[in-house]
Amino acid sequence: MNDDESLHRYGLHPTGANLDEVRGLLTAHTRLEKRAQKDGDTELMKLCCVQLFNAAVLEDVLLIWQAKSASMDADCSIDVQLLCGSGLATTKAFLSSRRLPEAEAALQRLLRCAAAGDFDDFSVAAHSAWYAAYYAPDA
Repeated sequence: MNDDESLHRYGLHPTGANLDEVRGLLTAHTRLEKRAQKDGDTELMKLCCVQLFNAAVLEDVLLIWQAKSASMDADCSIDVQLLCGSGLATTKAFLSSRRLPEAEAALQRLLRCAAAGDFDDFSVAAHSAWYAAYYAPDA
């Protein structure tokens, strides 16, 4: 499945079992991308992260982080803001509560990016709307 097929099948706001399928796609392509850069489809990975961002399930933050950190291409393709579907403060609190190295790495990246201004004027609604225009410019 590529990003066009995923967008057609799940839309930007998947729910229920479709969310589990998006998670499965992201996990599979993250594994491929970690194995060798360009083996995973980073455009599909990005779309999956947007879909999970829109679902705003905190437990997906680490899945999105794993995808983002799979390779240099994935890191560049997947915006750090996509970790924050539940908002920046809530995501930071969630990551702070986890005693996992990847949670600490994600939290440190968020803190650096926030200090650099990457979250100035950030809102979940505005970010979601930007991606809706990006993926469906004629809608």
